[in-house]
Amino acid sequence: VTFASSVLPRSGTSGAMVKSKKKVVLITGCSSGIGLSLAVMLAKDEKKRYRVIATMRDLNRKDKLVEAAGDAYGKTLSLAVLDVCNDESVKQCVNDIKGRHVDILINNAGIGIVGPVESITIEEMQAVFETNVFGVIRMIKEVMPDMKKRRAGHIIVISSVLGVQSLSALVCLVFAGVGFHDVYAASKFAIEGFCESLAVQLMMFNIKLSLIEPGPVRTDFEIKMIQEVKERECPGADPETVHYFKNLYLPSAINIFLAVGQTPKEISKVSFQAVYFSASLFIYLFRNLTNSLYAPIVALKYADESGDLSVNFFYHMLFNLGRQESTFSLRPRVNLSEKLN
Repeated sequence: VTFASSVLPRSGTSGAMVKSKKKVVLITGCSSGIGLSLAVMLAKDEKKRYRVIATMRDLNRKDKLVEAAGDAYGKTLSLAVLDVCNDESVKQCVNDIKGRHVDILINNAGIGIVGPVESITIEEMQAVFETNVFGVIRMIKEVMPDMKKRRAGHIIVISSVLGVQSLSALVCLVFAGVGFHDVYAASKFAIEGFCESLAVQLMMFNIKLSLIEPGPVRTDFEIKMIQEVKERECPGADPETVHYFKNLYLPSAINIFLAVGQTPKEISKVSFQAVYFSASLFIYLFRNLTNSLYAPIVALKYADESGDLSVNFFYHMLFNLGRQESTFSLRPRVNLSEKLN
């Protein structure tokens, strides 16, 4: 599931010239979590190869970032206001950058939602897509024309393993970390589809596009979301679904994050490598799973083109585990062309 390609320097561009100039890195969603960790990691790069512009909707939430940045703040790291859901905010942020020059765009801002789909309003679903999909697209649309003119740039999207295999989430290990992520998974599938298509076009302009795909991440964002969900009444959902959600998923969710979740720093290291390999070694990976544990589970999706294998497997692992009457089997493969004939 990892696709790699080598991108060589354009003719007339020396390696020394590439290394001597700081790369301008624009990162969204830096008030906490992965965005904060990655902004600090790049700003504190020992070789000082990057000038980081860390953004957030509300600069009143800058204290954690400023403290973590230390001496890098004001030198290799600066702050800017940015709301990825607002066209004018996006345009103003990029316009404020000298020459609108962004070498590396890292789309990190995102929101999550979990629960029975019947109990999630359309407005709540739209809010998730507004940030996770259209927010990313706004940012890409704003920097892409300038990158095309320069025939250089790197766009990185912090996606999710749920954008590759919506049923994965390490269910083989924890049995309950899957399900009830329908809307969030849909938003990640949407942006991954967008990026897979766009990446091919951008190659003509020497612009790289990379996906970073974490699984559970131990952040305040994740834990807070799970805790808030406990207060939900799940209106519109049937009692059986609510039972599974309340008594199977929620009691296990926090333990899952603590047991197998990665830290923001671990995710940032993978993202940092994507930046470094592309800028310094001229090697770039399109898809970057942050944890090798996900690889077999993701591969399960592609082992059977009908989809039965993964859907049935995860259903039995989640809902039928331990039931004596449960047997795991696939429907016989049907050749539709033969049936039609």
